[in-house]
Amino acid sequence: MSNYQLIIAEVLLQRTKAETVSTFFESFIISFPNWQSLATAHAEDIENYIRSIGLQTQRTKRLKSLAEEMVRRKGVLPKNRMELESLPFLGQYIANSIELLIFKQNKPLLDVNMARLLERYFRHRIRADIRYDPLLLDLSHELVNHTKAKFINWAVLDFAALVCKAGKPLCNQCILKLNCTYFNSHNNS
Repeated sequence: MSNYQLIIAEVLLQRTKAETVSTFFESFIISFPNWQSLATAHAEDIENYIRSIGLQTQRTKRLKSLAEEMVRRKGVLPKNRMELESLPFLGQYIANSIELLIFKQNKPLLDVNMARLLERYFRHRIRADIRYDPLLLDLSHELVNHTKAKFINWAVLDFAALVCKAGKPLCNQCILKLNCTYFNSHNNS
């Protein structure tokens, strides 16, 4: 997967299930194979592809804005974190993803799933927004401070989706339950 494809995938996956994005991702990339084609595309053409994930008008504007900026930069991503996060559509999560997958740095993919697992296992966050919670930020960075950071991220995200589920966690099947704050507090009451 090219850097362009990776970034587009991460952008489209924001607040969207992978199964939904997978239904149109390949055809999206065929229609818009690079930053230039996306930057010059008609907004309606982009909206037609992303309608299934919602907010198509807003997402299209942000996608086009990102594409125009990347064309201006000749496709070169900034390596400076503040500059990277200043690109349209790139917040903390996507910037971490770029640093992890493209720049090969040990960065966490801290989303609601990872946050849920960390909170349940250790303790509740301090701030409402996971992006600015010092406990979650520290724990997530410590968790992936490893040569296999990419695989640890994916394992945590999969584990959170399959075992440490939002609605009905499978605590009795969980291999982490003995030291889990959530499990111990819910089974000792």
